Amino acid sequence: MSVGKRVWDQRVEVSYALLRIVAGLMFAFHGVQKVFVVLTDHAPEVGSQIWIGGVIELAAGAAIAIGLFVPLLAFLASGTMAVAYAQFHWKFDLGAGILPGVNKGELALLYAFLFLFVAARGAGIWSVDKARGEWGGRS
Repeated sequence: MSVGKRVWDQRVEVSYALLRIVAGLMFAFHGVQKVFVVLTDHAPEVGSQIWIGGVIELAAGAAIAIGLFVPLLAFLASGTMAVAYAQFHWKFDLGAGILPGVNKGELALLYAFLFLFVAARGAGIWSVDKARGEWGGRS
């Protein structure tokens, strides 16, 4: 393997780890907002679908950030955001409401596909999974 390819591969791994960590932390923060009603005007009822989504965001986001059970929890996070997009943003409107820019669902849709990629890619470097040698913690 050439030196240039090794340097490039290392940059890709570091960039991916930073993406996983930052996305996980941002996702967890959305959960903190819903579960603990922090920095938001909306307080979902405990046990409601939105509140349960917040619990998933908080727990899965924190675990993804530290790199624990990443494929499983990123898949769960992806599905959660796919449901959020379809049910709360798109609402199965076949008109202009199908567009994320119109239905204000850009973030949910982006999270759905980002976490689907993370689920497929695994934890990568700087992760508990890699330290344990499990759950896609490949280098």
